Amino acid sequence: MHAALFAHLGLPAILFACTAALVAGGVDAMVGGGGLIQLPALLLLIPQTPVTALGTNKLASLVGTCTAAGRYLRRTKVEWHSAAPMAAVALIGALFGAHSATLLPATVLDSIVLVAMVCIGIYLWRNKTMGVVETLRFRAPARVAMMAAGGLVIGFWDGMAGPGTGSLLIFFLVGALGFEFLRASAVAKVVNCATNIGALIVFAPGGSVAWGLAAAMALCNLSGALIGTALATRRGSVFIRKVFFGVVSLLIVSLAGKLALG
Repeated sequence: MHAALFAHLGLPAILFACTAALVAGGVDAMVGGGGLIQLPALLLLIPQTPVTALGTNKLASLVGTCTAAGRYLRRTKVEWHSAAPMAAVALIGALFGAHSATLLPATVLDSIVLVAMVCIGIYLWRNKTMGVVETLRFRAPARVAMMAAGGLVIGFWDGMAGPGTGSLLIFFLVGALGFEFLRASAVAKVVNCATNIGALIVFAPGGSVAWGLAAAMALCNLSGALIGTALATRRGSVFIRKVFFGVVSLLIVSLAGKLALG
């Protein structure tokens, strides 16, 4: 079925999906939010099977996210005693989220994230230096517990295929815990790898991945991730903050438009 889908789409449609994956990989590697670009492109191409679009998006994203995580880990210090539990709990959250993907109306989830993104944008705009300098707010035990709790909630959201997961992870680490943007991006990529794996554990066995299309998009997403991480690590937290603010603004416009159109 999925092989036939890949052939049926044709070269222009596949090139469109791959271009979206390339751009999404770059944006997602820096500040999250790549799903804002990649998932709508898939839903446009295969609107009859949205679950297949979700599964294909997860596989393509996983390759780019893991690539970005590896690049960040070579250039940025990550405290594994806190990042690893957060990733593990987020994977569990994503499993439950993927299982629950059809239970809660999408408009409810989109409304929740829209409100969250507006609050994030206002908070970031009012706090001009947030995330530029790292000022951790909690001692290690409390920080590990808070990161695990945040990972569970955001992982559940990602399993339900919600937009803006990477951006939510970064803002949580920067706004609630005091990370600077560069290290927050590194931890977010590690956690996002786990949430993608958790969702795929549910989607893949159910036949909800178009493997041929996902493979082509994964290569482009990987290329975008290499470009994005190179820019982020070279330009630093001030640059990431600016890109993050731009992506949050786009997420707000996208979600508001989606809700307005019903």
